[in-house]
Amino acid sequence: MSQEDHKYTNALALESSPYLLQHAHNPVNWRPWGKEALALAKKENKPLLISIGYAACHWCHVMEHESFEDTAVANVMNEKFICIKIDREERPDIDQIYMDACQLIQKSGGWPLNAFAMPDGRPFYAGTYYPKENWVQLLNQLSKYYQEKPEDVELRASQITAGLNSMESIVPVTKEESFYTGLDSKIWRNWETTVDYRWGGRGQSPKFPMPVGWEYLLQYHKQSGEEKALKAVTVTLDKMANGGIYDQVGGGFSRYSVDGKWKAPHFEKMLYDNGQLVSLYSNAYKVTKNPEYKRIVEETIDFLERELIHQAGGFYSSLDADSEGEEGKFYVWTYEEFIETVTKAGSKKPELLSEYYNLEKNGNWEGHNIMWLKNHTKTEFVQDNKLDLQEWNKELAVANKALLQKRTERIRPGLDDKILVSWNALLIKGLCDAYQAFGEEKYLKLATANVSFLENNLLIDSTLNRNYKYTNGKGKASITGFLDDYALLIEAYISLYQSTLKEEYLFEAKKLSLYVFDNFFDSKTGMFFYTPTNGEKLIARKLEITDNVIPASNSVMAKNLFVLGDYFELSKWKETAKQMLHNTSENLVSHGPYYANWGQLMLLQTKPVYEIAIVGDNYEEVLKQMQQNYLPNVLYLGGKIEGKLPLLEFKLQKGQTTIYVCSGGVCKQPVTSVEEALKMME
Repeated sequence: MSQEDHKYTNALALESSPYLLQHAHNPVNWRPWGKEALALAKKENKPLLISIGYAACHWCHVMEHESFEDTAVANVMNEKFICIKIDREERPDIDQIYMDACQLIQKSGGWPLNAFAMPDGRPFYAGTYYPKENWVQLLNQLSKYYQEKPEDVELRASQITAGLNSMESIVPVTKEESFYTGLDSKIWRNWETTVDYRWGGRGQSPKFPMPVGWEYLLQYHKQSGEEKALKAVTVTLDKMANGGIYDQVGGGFSRYSVDGKWKAPHFEKMLYDNGQLVSLYSNAYKVTKNPEYKRIVEETIDFLERELIHQAGGFYSSLDADSEGEEGKFYVWTYEEFIETVTKAGSKKPELLSEYYNLEKNGNWEGHNIMWLKNHTKTEFVQDNKLDLQEWNKELAVANKALLQKRTERIRPGLDDKILVSWNALLIKGLCDAYQAFGEEKYLKLATANVSFLENNLLIDSTLNRNYKYTNGKGKASITGFLDDYALLIEAYISLYQSTLKEEYLFEAKKLSLYVFDNFFDSKTGMFFYTPTNGEKLIARKLEITDNVIPASNSVMAKNLFVLGDYFELSKWKETAKQMLHNTSENLVSHGPYYANWGQLMLLQTKPVYEIAIVGDNYEEVLKQMQQNYLPNVLYLGGKIEGKLPLLEFKLQKGQTTIYVCSGGVCKQPVTSVEEALKMME
């Protein structure tokens, strides 16, 4: 459809973001963020209305349909405000500021995020979703407030902005090494009180996967022997895999579950979740050897390959929650449609399949059925119904293949086809972890193709762009990279090195880290700003400290510096990582799940870390054997030759592949078998 076919077209029609383009034909005079919009607000003495969301967001769509597509509502917005639309995934720096403002004002947040600000961007009010009547009432009240009480508005904006600049304020602290003794068990005691041992996750709804937290508990279990920590992880992974949050037909996870049983998701599928969950299930497989975890990894990667990959190797951002204006319509089934589809596929047990997936004749969710395993595992169901497991797996495979094919006849959810460095980097690490766990070469090929895509399209020397978007067959990189783009790509390079022992990956990680020091480091706090020194000057320059659905960029960077400092014998980098941990250590006990990546760094700094050097012609096979074990405190290095790393000097012995177990730069006697090397670390 051409622009001429639309009744309304605003300035967003020139943007590339799928989310902004969704709003390009609203009657609201939306403008993209930029100097022009702020200057117009100043010229016309109007406040800014800054509305932030993302393409896969269900409630963003609801508010658009109710309010932003309504001409009467749009007239109020256009008359009284300069209206700006922002894609939070493109501009997390702006989103972070106004989300923090919303948290200060409302004590809660979410998307769509709607902030009202002075012409210079300082917020004086913020909220999330509003029904149409409430929205119009709020617009009129805030416009009147701005026009009639400018001094009050100015004071409020100044106070909120001061609050924004003080949030996550860091005062450099020092700690005695003894401070960390026993801290891991204290973290666990507090954390355990929030664990839902029946349904997994933490004891509340909605429930988010939060992979970084379970990664920490896996590492804590490995290094402490605490069995209940492992149980907290496995019950969560089991229940998520059996729940509606996991696409039982097509693989891949939705963003979160609205209930406490992982049954009913908001159906958007995000690259960042699935990339991290590939890592988590792969690492959990190393610990438990649970074949179901391997299946989840395989199916999730199949989903990513099928639905989110670009032919050049990059991965798109997300799939929408909605299709045809309804949430989840693409994924749910009527009872009759399910039975008919699996019967046509040759199923001999269609009723038993419907029982397995907890389907109800009148629907188990809003008149339709979400497929999920409510009260049983696969093993329990097979035993209770006296089935053969191998035969039942074949039955499931035939049924799910038919259901997936049937789903292709439906109108698909919208695709957010921008390619983000940080989210792709999370997937690269996930693919490396899957390769290490299962030895599947395809996973490594996907990872290396992905990093090549990022290098070819988004990396110039050591400078990253954040976003890449294909339009009319042509690709364009845009938006200066933020700290998460750099930190997560550095982490991905480290994972690629550990998976292949190709030193160019490790040296690229070092090169990017030097750039981060030069452009993001805050010498006052010893932390890193989220935005670069040469980036756009906003009303606050934020530090990202707390881990959430994605690990905080500072915690990722601190771990990177610790690891790279070890590889390259850079004591300054290891000291920086230690100082960053000190700065956040007070929160480790009381807010463990939101400092889980910092907790992983604490375990690396307080427990033995081993450098495993594998040198010789057969290094690849030995490396694969080693990495099938869950060893979170091990750094691998080596290759066919000694290479350039200090720890590899004089390690090559002709005619054999040798394994050196080192710690703190001191190596034990070399061995030639994986079993001997593992014994040295017991």
